Amino acid sequence: MARIIHTDNFAGDYPDEKFVEGLPRLTAQSAKTICDAINSTQPDNAPRFYVVVEDDYKLLPGFEP
Repeated sequence: MARIIHTDNFAGDYPDEKFVEGLPRLTAQSAKTICDAINSTQPDNAPRFYVVVEDDYKLLPGFEP
């Protein structure tokens, strides 16, 4: 199974990733289809984008001083 995260588009050190909540359990193909649809509505240089990850993925935090 797969999940979708919202992450930094510029490969920063502190991407402040978040899971997309409210979706049922997804196959990797279903999650990719959803990500492709969402990402296609964003400009190429958008600061954030959506990506498919494994169910047990550990989110990377944002910057904390």
